[in-house]
Amino acid sequence: MTLPNLLPFIMVVAFACGIVQAVEPADLVVHSATVITVNAAAPRARAFAIRGGTFAFVGEDAAVTDFIGPATTVIDLAGKTVTPGFIDAHAHPVPVYAEESAWAPVDCRPRAVKDVAELIAALERKAQRTPPGTWVVGEGYENLKLGRHPTRWDLDRASERHPIIVHHYSGHERVVNSLALRTAGIAADVADPPGGRFGRDRRGELTGLLQEKATLGVSIGFDPPAAETRAAYTEGYRRLLARGVTTVGVAGTSLPTARTLELARSDDAPLRLCIALGGKAIQEAVTRKPPTAADEHGVRYGAIKVFHGGSVSAHTGWVSEPYVGIDARYGVIPQRSQEELNRLLLTIHDAGWQAWVHCNGDREIDMVVSAFERILATSPRKSHRHRLEHCSVMTPALLERIKPLDLVLVPHSYMWEHGDILDAYHPRLWDDIHPTKSAIDLGIVRAGHSDGPGVSSCDPLMHIQALVTRKSLAGRVYGPAQRITPEQAITVWTLNGAYATCTETERGSIEVGKLADFVVLDADPTAVDADAIMNIPLRATYVGGRKVYQAR
Repeated sequence: MTLPNLLPFIMVVAFACGIVQAVEPADLVVHSATVITVNAAAPRARAFAIRGGTFAFVGEDAAVTDFIGPATTVIDLAGKTVTPGFIDAHAHPVPVYAEESAWAPVDCRPRAVKDVAELIAALERKAQRTPPGTWVVGEGYENLKLGRHPTRWDLDRASERHPIIVHHYSGHERVVNSLALRTAGIAADVADPPGGRFGRDRRGELTGLLQEKATLGVSIGFDPPAAETRAAYTEGYRRLLARGVTTVGVAGTSLPTARTLELARSDDAPLRLCIALGGKAIQEAVTRKPPTAADEHGVRYGAIKVFHGGSVSAHTGWVSEPYVGIDARYGVIPQRSQEELNRLLLTIHDAGWQAWVHCNGDREIDMVVSAFERILATSPRKSHRHRLEHCSVMTPALLERIKPLDLVLVPHSYMWEHGDILDAYHPRLWDDIHPTKSAIDLGIVRAGHSDGPGVSSCDPLMHIQALVTRKSLAGRVYGPAQRITPEQAITVWTLNGAYATCTETERGSIEVGKLADFVVLDADPTAVDADAIMNIPLRATYVGGRKVYQAR
């Protein structure tokens, strides 16, 4: 007999024994589930009740019956697994335009193009249906999987009548064709900017590759209609919710784009946003209070993204151990000096904002840690939650310095997709790259992020598997000493993400009083083979107790 069928009998016995207390009925009751609460005091449960968008009860099947009333929706999950909604602490939501839209970029990721010839063909097809003189944009190429970076001469074969730009998946490199170089006024004798580099061949000619600050020299003249852009962002939100992501930390955006991100939220795509302003918005942000959103649980401000340093995947991070087989042996030196970094971070700190600092190479990280050591020694602030974003090459000595500063780490976890990038680092460093277990053992909060959809897929289950196995698609394990348990990995992608966005009192775990954001999985990630975690079907996503995604 099912739980709803037993209710009349249970209620009669309960009333007869005088043990029933009057309880306000819940809007939704879920029972017969495997609930991973991420609450250390009660890590597992079988049932929960939701009222007014928050958890009103978490516990066992028998006790949840008190919350069932005439209008309560009751769901029997028949053993399926529930986790808190996943929190992607650092991502870059993008508008997802229809493929036929003039504003849709060409997909240049490995799943779409297998080599440079296929990349050229895809760009050429886009150019053929694009008016001459209009930009053709490609997204997500991976030089390691293509065999090399494309060049401007490759892109010229796609079109010489359109300026073309193709973005590396890391976001730290781009390749442009000859027309794009001329349009930007970049001549053969151009000097490398501080913190950047123009690619050149052995003869010294520009190849069209732009790295780090050199990418700023090319401006793309796109101006899509505002309504179409909002609708495209909404579609992007739907795709995140379909992966179980209920909160995203927006890692650096302008005030106008932040407003667009707010407006793109809808009843069927109520993705929660924790927005970090960045770029030209920094100086404006620190001189005024954060803008107030209509729904304080739906949109949150209070953070500022600072870009300092290069990329581990583009091999531009400033490192002390030379890269293996890379021309720029130690990466790109940051444009900002130590004194300039100190002043900027102190300004953000004294204004009461949370700093999210992009840094990857150990020498960049050393600069950031040094700045915070100085700032927190002279201007201490409780629960500042300042963060190191990506923080890839992290030595044990750096971790020891970070611990007393209460900095939050937000490293990558994309080994399954991009483990091959570590081949450019000496194997003795692999345990120092994204050192999750070492951070957890020291008591440092480590949150999960995708940096997607460009750098890595916004797929929490894939990242959870990578944290557990440290295994690439090719089956190679990178840094086995940094593997963690599935329970720890789920915490990284839920409660720790909430802590990193200053929202842990309202989300990140399944506890009474917290927002009822949760996902339903076909199987328990802590019970299946570790290599099968990413393949667990996700059945449904709920935000505030309301279903916003249902698998077909």
